[in-house]
Amino acid sequence: MKKKEKQKKQKKETFLKGTREEMKKVAWPTGKQVLKFSIITLGMIIFFMVFFVLINLLASFVKGLFI
Repeated sequence: MKKKEKQKKQKKETFLKGTREEMKKVAWPTGKQVLKFSIITLGMIIFFMVFFVLINLLASFVKGLFI
């Protein structure tokens, strides 16, 4: 039983060490880039929200003409 536990612990340590090494290789964005892309994302969300609200209002208006 102890041999399996030791192997399991060693696998976990190897995995964590490998993960740590890979995370060092990641090109993390700067704070300025994060802010820029966050603003772009929020802008697109607002744009599409307004677009679909207008489409919905137009569809409601057209439906009202026929009823």
